[in-house]
Amino acid sequence: MRVGVVGVGSMGQNHARVYSEIADLVGVVDADGEVAKRVAARTETQPFASVKELVTAGAEAVSVAVPTNLHAKVAKELIDAGVHVLVEKPLAATMDEARAIVGHAKQAGVVLAAGHVERHNPVVAFAKEALGDGDWGDLITASSRRVSNFPDRVRDVGVILDLGIHDVDVLRYVVGAPVESVYAAGGRKVHATFEDHATILLNFRNGVNAFVEVSWLTPMKVRKFALTCLRNFVEADYTEQSVFISSSTLQRYDPSDLYHISFHYDTRQVSVQKEEPLKRELKDFLAAVQEKRAPLVSGEDALETLRVCEAAVRSQRERKLIFL
Repeated sequence: MRVGVVGVGSMGQNHARVYSEIADLVGVVDADGEVAKRVAARTETQPFASVKELVTAGAEAVSVAVPTNLHAKVAKELIDAGVHVLVEKPLAATMDEARAIVGHAKQAGVVLAAGHVERHNPVVAFAKEALGDGDWGDLITASSRRVSNFPDRVRDVGVILDLGIHDVDVLRYVVGAPVESVYAAGGRKVHATFEDHATILLNFRNGVNAFVEVSWLTPMKVRKFALTCLRNFVEADYTEQSVFISSSTLQRYDPSDLYHISFHYDTRQVSVQKEEPLKRELKDFLAAVQEKRAPLVSGEDALETLRVCEAAVRSQRERKLIFL
């Protein structure tokens, strides 16, 4: 399939790299012509100055990795040209713009995928399947931690829409139920414009509760999620692509000596087959185009995740529980 990338900054150049390995990359576009030339040279393709030139070159499917405030404009131009699009997260800067992208793609009959790359992480697929099969018992609570230093590439959103949105999407997918209410606490410690740390509490319609910790103020990088189930406690590492599954059994004990209660713990590690999540994401997008099906993360999915994250941003600012 003939593909292209619009916006080859930090994330877009990775899209270009992967596309050059799995498809026919016909060109890349960037507002900075020198950047476009460098990325095009590395990926053995052509640099273009505009979306129109990329479409004229024959691109059938395109990744949009421009700044968030330009997502709606660029996506609309591509959709109007009949091109299938994958838009990096968040889908748009506002809910109105996101709804417009979704509606426009549906009307045009093109595939719209959203770049929620962690949904494509092998450990997420493993957890989703195990929960669906009942291997760990019913899910009770879920949590995630995504913390690191401030990324210089981020200029237009806070930590909730940059980092937290990944885990909100993953937890929505794993829990498999709508979010009913959101409460977030956090604020600004270093950065003047947006929140740089937050803890988000999600209450799902099926009774599962989850919390998400995100921060740009942490000297080390952590990317993990945990699931508390009836039979097992499960902790997964996005980066290592490993899963620890634990269970415990209460041994016989003396009621007069509760200090020495004996538990038998059993923990096993599962290392899933490692694969780059972005490659899985782009393969899924192209397969959705070829098979005329919905991608794993559809525009509607991204719209709902954005709605939850916007509620979290509002909750953090107004210090109140937000019902969806």
